[in-house]
Amino acid sequence: MPNALIVDDSKVMRDMIIACLRPLAGLSPTEATSGLDAIEQLSLQRFDLLVLDLNMPDIGGLEVIEFVRAQDKLRELPILVVTTRDDQNSRTRILSAGASQYLTKPFTPAEILSAVQGLLPDGKATG
Repeated sequence: MPNALIVDDSKVMRDMIIACLRPLAGLSPTEATSGLDAIEQLSLQRFDLLVLDLNMPDIGGLEVIEFVRAQDKLRELPILVVTTRDDQNSRTRILSAGASQYLTKPFTPAEILSAVQGLLPDGKATG
């Protein structure tokens, strides 16, 4: 069963993302409330996917991406960035830092489902 770490400082957004991913019956979501919380959980547990907000109060999403890509055991972890930043500079910077995919808020359930299914290794979760 694939595990996804959902990182956003907004509980409403985390709940919405998890609700959107509910059709993926084999996906097990875990929540992180900040960039620091995400780094701690990534250090303790194995995940198959990281869904990451950029704007968080302690460590931002860009710093989390840089942390992930600097770790040998996490280097191949797919990262879906979900953000309100829809300018080309942000998109280019985040994808260059190592994000696998970039999705702008607001998004539809179909958009995030498609993005997550495309990033899960071997399509383990089924919708």
